Amino acid sequence: GIAHALLLAEDFVNKDNMTVVLCDNIFEQDFKKSVSNFKSGARIFLKKVPDPQRFGVATVQNGKVVKIVEKPKRPETQLAVTGIYQYDANVFEYIRSLKPSVRGELEISDVNNIYIKKNKMQAEVIKGFWSDAGTFDSLAHTIKWVTKKNRN
Repeated sequence: GIAHALLLAEDFVNKDNMTVVLCDNIFEQDFKKSVSNFKSGARIFLKKVPDPQRFGVATVQNGKVVKIVEKPKRPETQLAVTGIYQYDANVFEYIRSLKPSVRGELEISDVNNIYIKKNKMQAEVIKGFWSDAGTFDSLAHTIKWVTKKNRN
């Protein structure tokens, strides 16, 4: 899973903060300000989607993320956790504390839930287009958007 992949980057990251962008995600928003303002803890970026069961889904109460459920059959919200994350160096300690999920993976949602329990999770709802181009349908949707965007 994503959490295991992050663990492989520990020597490269050292004690620095990091921003992780999944390669099959396409964003319209510019994240320069968010990235440069990140200091500690964790930050996730959310987007309201029609098919949240495909993603980690965040439950937000009073502007605060209270939990994330990975690919729920009955999502509580439509707020998908997109493929961009920010973490401080504590992420590696938290990943090492995980046990594989029923899918046999170290889940990034489990890492995020640790930050939530420690009250160190921030969240932003992104603006503009976002696609996780991980399915044929979402890839086709992304190609149409990119093609249209480049014509304008």
